[in-house]
Amino acid sequence: MNVVVSSIVLSFMMASLASAETLRVGMECTYHPFNYRDSSGKLQGYDVDVAKEVAVRIGAELTFVCQKWDGMIPALLANKFDIVVASMSITNKRKKKIDFSYPYRVSIGQFIGPKSKNLKLFNADGSLNLKGFNGVRIGIERATTYSNWIEAKVPDADIAFYDSNEAMYLDLKAGRVDAIMTNPMKAFLRFLSKPDGAGYEVVGPQLAEEEYFGIGVGIGMRKGNDALMARLDKALKSMTKDGSLERFAKKIFPFTIHPLD
Repeated sequence: MNVVVSSIVLSFMMASLASAETLRVGMECTYHPFNYRDSSGKLQGYDVDVAKEVAVRIGAELTFVCQKWDGMIPALLANKFDIVVASMSITNKRKKKIDFSYPYRVSIGQFIGPKSKNLKLFNADGSLNLKGFNGVRIGIERATTYSNWIEAKVPDADIAFYDSNEAMYLDLKAGRVDAIMTNPMKAFLRFLSKPDGAGYEVVGPQLAEEEYFGIGVGIGMRKGNDALMARLDKALKSMTKDGSLERFAKKIFPFTIHPLD
């Protein structure tokens, strides 16, 4: 009798495991401190923590898929993964192609440049100084909200596009670009607060125009997955309310980085 019961229980457990939902998660895997590999090769960062906690709350297993940034949406649409948890800003342009969850991080941009250049990209009131871009080479990661912003606001700017954040910083330090536009949270943590960043500074105000930077960062998914979206939204809202998102942020930053409303 016990043998029969044990066999039934084992069969039930095996069937449950076999039918457990697995979500393939696309992310860049090189975007420190949001999604990156540590010295042992393990994925770490805010996006990774968010993805893992969401999976726990919706009862799913995760498989991470590393993907270059400029191919992230095409790869999602090609079914190479099920969702994107990669600090992707929710913008109207992207919403024409994919759907997004409730935001789990704010999305802003800022210029960084050498103190010695005394760049004047903005006026004293924070407005753009287009003349200040003359003769200034700007480094930007391609296919980002930053590239969309500068192409719209400063169409005549001298822009150097990069496939990775790391290469952009290397060229900034080498003087091959005069300034970069990037995420100020990442810039502070990775560069400005480090010895390498001692001779650099933020240039102008933080930029958060919804038209370009969206309402924040969300989980991306193919259109038509309304049931999945509802589950993700419920999980993220509960993580906002119970302080989980704040806890994940404060592992990295001394401040909260998710929308407060």
